[in-house]
Amino acid sequence: MLAMASRRAQRMERRHERSRKIMGLSLVSLMDIFTILVFFLLVNSSNTEALPGAKSVRLPESIAEKDPKPALVVTVNDQDILVQGRKVASVGQALGGDLIIGPLKEELDYQSRRARGKGEKAHKVTIMGDKEIPYSLLKRIMLTCVRAKYENISLAVLRRESRS
Repeated sequence: MLAMASRRAQRMERRHERSRKIMGLSLVSLMDIFTILVFFLLVNSSNTEALPGAKSVRLPESIAEKDPKPALVVTVNDQDILVQGRKVASVGQALGGDLIIGPLKEELDYQSRRARGKGEKAHKVTIMGDKEIPYSLLKRIMLTCVRAKYENISLAVLRRESRS
């Protein structure tokens, strides 16, 4: 039948034969897409900002309602002062010297230059201090942060239920 039909009729017949075939779905591609979608949703489902956990730091409790904003984290336990998890000074060294803690200021200046290189403008710092550290140490750390142009200072606390 195809031999007697015109070229146009033959072409149309071939085209109709192709369209009659049922196209199968590629399950591998669909599984890849859904897996990526699930991971994306899992990663982005959390809208809370978590501070890095330090087992050696016991935070004071508070009934604060605000969630933490992304910031540079200065952790202070009973032995060390850490910036983003890296030790910069010991507590004994910080309490024994000047009001400005030199190694901490150097690290904060470095982090500030690094943030400016990435285009960030706001200089925010969150201090995660053990609830047993002396107030004089906390005051020195805050003064050092201000001298390093980190004027937006937050203190990390554990949220406890308010007594109504």
